[in-house]
Amino acid sequence: MINQLTPAIIVGIIVAYFMVLMLVSYITGKNSDNTDFFLAGRQSPWYLVAFGMVGATLSGVTFISVPGWVAASQFSYMQMVLGYLLGYFVIATVLMPMYYKLNLTSIYTYLDQRFGNASYKTGAGFFLLSRTIGASFRLYLVAIVLQQFVMESFGVPFWATVLITILLIWIYTFQGGIKTIVWTDTLQTFCMLSAVILTVVAIGQKMDLSFSGLVQTVSDSPYSQTFFLEGGWSDPKNFIKQFLAGASIAIVMTGLDQDMMQKNLSCRSIGDAQKNMFWFSIALVIAKLLFLSLGALLYIYANQVGIAIPERSDLLYPTIALNHLSPFIGIMFLLGLIAAAYSSADSALTALTTSFCIDVLDFEKKETSEAEQKQTRLKVHIGFSILLFFVILLFWFINNDAVIAAIFTVASYTYGPLLGLYTFGFFTKRKVNDSLVPYICIAAPILTYLINANSEVLLFGYKFGFELLILNGFLTFLGLAFVSDAEVEDEEVIVLEEE
Repeated sequence: MINQLTPAIIVGIIVAYFMVLMLVSYITGKNSDNTDFFLAGRQSPWYLVAFGMVGATLSGVTFISVPGWVAASQFSYMQMVLGYLLGYFVIATVLMPMYYKLNLTSIYTYLDQRFGNASYKTGAGFFLLSRTIGASFRLYLVAIVLQQFVMESFGVPFWATVLITILLIWIYTFQGGIKTIVWTDTLQTFCMLSAVILTVVAIGQKMDLSFSGLVQTVSDSPYSQTFFLEGGWSDPKNFIKQFLAGASIAIVMTGLDQDMMQKNLSCRSIGDAQKNMFWFSIALVIAKLLFLSLGALLYIYANQVGIAIPERSDLLYPTIALNHLSPFIGIMFLLGLIAAAYSSADSALTALTTSFCIDVLDFEKKETSEAEQKQTRLKVHIGFSILLFFVILLFWFINNDAVIAAIFTVASYTYGPLLGLYTFGFFTKRKVNDSLVPYICIAAPILTYLINANSEVLLFGYKFGFELLILNGFLTFLGLAFVSDAEVEDEEVIVLEEE
């Protein structure tokens, strides 16, 4: 039980964990320059990148939220995960070869070469907005759990919990950047998955079930339905909708996201990066299935022993792990939760810094010294740390689930224009009016929102789910087509059919 863990033990475990991260940071960050910070000198081992990306993709939201979804959605989420595989195939065979051929540091530099400066700044701006809101939201969810189950008992206010969280991220990433993160994400993925596996084992022991018994229990439960083929287009869990949405989400939130692609671009070669993507895809599917299975077991165990299900499903896993299982599992849960939060937030902070330096401050275009750029980079890194702190406090101040969910939804809308921009750039040779691109990329999410709000009337009862991203990208694509002509672009830029 959590009350069996003394404050000294809890603090000691957390301090020891961060001491390990600091040690990794010190070793990997020694003598690092801007190239190491941005791309790790393009020397990252692909297998470490692949394993670490699993943790960065899962994040704290997956760690505490996905198990709680099982009661309402069963295993329908796996339909989207299968769609991810198609998206990752597109990333490995279409996007990454282009990024490597153009030798990009920021993937949004492609937009400058393909369309022009206005398109370039627009794409980078949408990423900065999306990742700032997304990273803040993920840290906010984890900070709430840490505050409720750990920090509050020490009398630590919420703002201090957030400040400590962000300060620790800054300390172990400011020097080595992506060179450090490749290694720390590997450690944090290991902690996160270990926590889930050990929780499953602990529940199995409580229920006196072997491994095969656990599998059979989950399979026979009402939570295990995976494929939903009979509900029609009005069903948000419809297989086709979920699968296509998963593919598009993978493309934009991995392939068109500086945060995720920066790790891939740090690999030694395109071959290594593609091997990374292949093994990462397999590992992620297994990890997602593990989280859903944990969710089913949590509900089964709670019903069996009479544990009250929390109103907020996000709190189901922490409630059982901290209050109804052994102190060891409680400690592993805390470490897993911290690892989940930091594995996504640390790379997000580095990616925001990279994009701002390259895309906004034009590091690659200005003739300034390495020392001057490093000093500027440190200031940007601090600036984004402060920004994340205040955005998280804003979420806490609002303290309204519906409003916060709406803000997070707004962030998801901003990936649609990126999908449209890159699709148009890769699969057409038409030249666009660059000055009009920002207006199209703003109009597309607004139109998407209006169509979604009235879809049941306009589309004969159709209800959108995550496939809103596809609609958003399609509207952006149409807008770009409307302001384009048939002039062929430089063939050094449009190379898909010639690779």
